[in-house]
This record gives sequence, C-alpha cells and structure tokens, in this order.
Amino acid sequence: MAVVSLLNTKGEQVGSLTLEASLFDVKMNPALIHEAVVAQQANSREAIAHTKTRGEVAGSSKKPWKQKGTGRARHGSTKSPIWVGGGITFGPRNERNFSLKINKRAKRKALAMILSEKVSSERFVAVDVLDLKDGKTKELAMILKNLPISKKKTLIVLPPAQKDVAIAAKNMKGIETMPSNTLNVVDLLKADVVLISKEAIDMITQTYKRA
Repeated sequence: MAVVSLLNTKGEQVGSLTLEASLFDVKMNPALIHEAVVAQQANSREAIAHTKTRGEVAGSSKKPWKQKGTGRARHGSTKSPIWVGGGITFGPRNERNFSLKINKRAKRKALAMILSEKVSSERFVAVDVLDLKDGKTKELAMILKNLPISKKKTLIVLPPAQKDVAIAAKNMKGIETMPSNTLNVVDLLKADVVLISKEAIDMITQTYKRA
C-alpha cells in the first residue's frame, strides 16, 4: 500500500493519501519499461526521407537516341536510375511504417511501474487543490516555490478540463503539463518530479485501474 503526504498550495501538509496499490505500488521490471518506451517512440516516428522512382522524376520519356547505329549503349529513358538526375533504386520512401505493437495491459503495467517509482523515491508531490485565481504564470510560480520541487524538471498532471494551469505553465522553464487521462511512459520518465492534484489522482485511478 502506498501512502503520500497531501499538501496545500502553501506547502503545508493537510493530510495523507492512500494510493491504489495496482498503480502506485508495483514492482519494477526494466525490460517491460524499455519495451513500452521503444514502442511509444516508434509509434510517434514519421518517415521523412523520400526519394523518387523513375516514374516520379521530372523529365521526358523520349528515347535519348536511336537503338542502333550510334556506337553508344542503348537507353530507353533519361529517367533511368543509371542516369544523373534519374530515379533512385531502393531509396528511402515515406510510406515506411515504424509502428510497433505492445499489449494494452503491458503498457498500463509499465506506466504503473514508473508511477510507483516516483512515489517510492519521493518524487511524487500530491496537493489537495491546484487552482489559480487569476490564471497567471506569476501566480503558478509562487505556488511551485512553496512546494518541495527544488527547481527540478516537473511534470504537472491535471484533470483534462483544467486549462488555466496548463496555459500559465507554458512560459515556465522546466515545467510541463499533461492531462491525467493521457499519461505516457516517456514523459513520466523525463520528469524529475510529478506534481499532481487529488482530483487528477482520482481520475488516473478510474482511467487506468481496469485499462
């Protein structure tokens, strides 16, 4: 069973929070986490390099010279791959698919392992409410200054409907935000600290407990 301190925006402890064991108290398996990271990065990869075949390059399809009698080798088109400016044989194409499959339960378990590691290493900061009165960056900066973050790279996990904090954090260096229903292993691993509200924790539990 995982238990974390519950703080207010002033950094004062106002209670404790018992977390769902199947999400926040899971034994680490580095191989599974590696598999999930590789799959996520592969699925977000886009094929950019693209070469043209002889049927796509610009130019005339006319035979450059007659078949016989010139003393030169026969050619049917200047768009042939052996000509300068012709098509490319076996070059990279943008139709290439880099995607990898990963079992849904395995992906969820890898996510739970990273959340559990953040909790066990005390890099999981829970607050009762994370609301901004004015929705300003300055206001958010004052709140973060009160919390045990120590200028580390922080991922703020928010309920999807809470836009004010996400907007206020856009100009802050080292601060990223993410809706609680779209967590992923790569962004969680990149963060030194996860800052999350009680509402977002409840939403994570509802979203991923039986995923």
